[in-house]
Amino acid sequence: MGWPRRILITAGLATVAAGVALGVGRFSYAPMPDRADLLNPDRYPIETAFDILGRRVSRAEADRLSGTEAGREALSPKSGAVAIDPAMVERGRQAFYQETFGNEVFLTDVMGMLDGGLTPTQVALAVAKLGGQGTTDLKVAMARDVRVGDRVYRAGELVPTGLDVPKGGAFIIGIKTFYDRGHLRMGITCALCHAAVDPGTGRVVEGAPNTDLNAGLLMALAKNSSAYFMHASVPEADAKPPADPQHTGSTGSTGTGPALPDAASVEAATKVQVASWPPGSFDSSADRVTNPTSIPSSFSAHGEPYSWSGREAIGPFAGLSSLNNNVHAANSDTTQLAAAASWLFGMDPETYLGIVLRGSATEAFRYRPDGGRSPSEVLRSVDPTPASPGLNSYAVLPTYPATNYVTDNGLFTSVPGEPVNHANNAMSAFQNLLHPPAAGQDPDRVRAGRAVFEKAGCGSCHSGPALTNHRVVPEAEIGTEPTRARAGAKMEARLSAPAMFAADTPFPTPADPVIVPVPLAGDALAQVQLAWGQGGTEGGYKVPNLVGLAWTAPYLHDSGVAVGSDAGSQLGVPGTLYRGVAPDPANSLRALVDRDLRAKVIAANAASDTARIARVTGKGHAYWADAGSGVSREEQTALIAYLLSVDRLTEPAATP
Repeated sequence: MGWPRRILITAGLATVAAGVALGVGRFSYAPMPDRADLLNPDRYPIETAFDILGRRVSRAEADRLSGTEAGREALSPKSGAVAIDPAMVERGRQAFYQETFGNEVFLTDVMGMLDGGLTPTQVALAVAKLGGQGTTDLKVAMARDVRVGDRVYRAGELVPTGLDVPKGGAFIIGIKTFYDRGHLRMGITCALCHAAVDPGTGRVVEGAPNTDLNAGLLMALAKNSSAYFMHASVPEADAKPPADPQHTGSTGSTGTGPALPDAASVEAATKVQVASWPPGSFDSSADRVTNPTSIPSSFSAHGEPYSWSGREAIGPFAGLSSLNNNVHAANSDTTQLAAAASWLFGMDPETYLGIVLRGSATEAFRYRPDGGRSPSEVLRSVDPTPASPGLNSYAVLPTYPATNYVTDNGLFTSVPGEPVNHANNAMSAFQNLLHPPAAGQDPDRVRAGRAVFEKAGCGSCHSGPALTNHRVVPEAEIGTEPTRARAGAKMEARLSAPAMFAADTPFPTPADPVIVPVPLAGDALAQVQLAWGQGGTEGGYKVPNLVGLAWTAPYLHDSGVAVGSDAGSQLGVPGTLYRGVAPDPANSLRALVDRDLRAKVIAANAASDTARIARVTGKGHAYWADAGSGVSREEQTALIAYLLSVDRLTEPAATP
């Protein structure tokens, strides 16, 4: 179907949908591209029948196990087994593009993503102006002035959002719109960060990170950025308020509420901190330190453990389901953190909630110190999920809010009517079948580059099907920016044994759900503790897989190794991402392995106040393939060609 015709059909459907919404009062929509609109429609084959806590079970093995009582027990959901079939994979794809788990409530009613500098009207106008051409970076006009530090974004100014609209599309990938009886909400799905539009063709690359998504700036332009203060360096949140009747008194409905810091100071500081995130990065650690990391790809097969530190390492799909879960159970609804505020932030839970809720965009969600109700009472009065903490749709372990290494907090985002955690498991199966488009590198140069890869010793860590040995390396050894490696340290104050719900547990959960223990001992436990910065360690970073490097520049966890197409002037994050310049994969990889070019990149990052706020350095991973290590420029170029050629698993391995 040609895109002009598709635009007309989409417009017609939108008109019909609007009529339905007015008639019945509710409507929601998130785009999911047709396979014909993908640049990478091919996938790995489905070769495994079950995942048992990260162990792949082939169909042949499953048939053998089914012949014995012990084998049938091993394949039981009560043993943590997850059955895999095409229908599950398709459910995973649908969830990847369209499942929000309810985060539209937090993002709209609390954070005010639609009530700050950018509004739905301006976003719709920006999409319409594309005329079906698509974009990798939707430019949206500001609806009103917003100050972020010394910078004022003026009404009418075009803001680079990094939001992607495919060619022929009329909607943003990864955004789900809700209309509920006169109230418009916006939620996000996994595709917002982990699918990208190819600038050359306008087609979607499933699994590619959205490397220019300006998430930090979008949050800074929201009405209530303070709702994310715990993901940033905001000491203003600890400031003692003046002793006046609005701020003092007992907590609860009979008093005036908790003592809160100055609202304007917290809001201003939070905006500066989150706006410092380089495009293509996100700060998913609620450690009260600004330390964003590059959005990873979802070319995840055999890439365990997951997250930059490797902390998502156990449970279904070797931790990938934990990664998917924690995006929504820990990051897209900060109200659920109140129960852990005392040991994570040294803050009374009511004070924490008061800071989060007092600037809420929707009046009913707003905490008022003189309103006669505590912050938790305000939250309970509007909570769409009263059976669970926070605002999203969660199944709750009895150990909540303790960390158990399968989840940050004992919560599993789940969809009513299907088993607990099923959407996350389905997304894991889907993601483990994704690979990037064919790279198209010169075969002779690739072969020469593979030889340099071995000569330089890269294979000592980057081995196996996805070119990772699955290890977590101590921060002091890898030498990259250290704070993110320690982001999970405070969670050690409340640990419970690793556990999850049985894979067939219905949601909402019954009164006596089956809880499955997840084994963790020996070296595996030591590696997990290192990844979380616990057990007396200073934390570490995992050896990342190398599939799809052509789509994942910049490099290192802090996005710091970035070089544009002009390697003489476009250096570091200040010379690329902060200027709206896409990092060039080949030049950025050269900076990764060439110490002289890296030094220039590090210096450029160090000279930027904004990069220093975001703790972007580009330091570390000092493993060189340059003249100083006996590698010629020609060999270095061949090595880069090899690295950019890795568009599949490098040896046979079962998927998903």
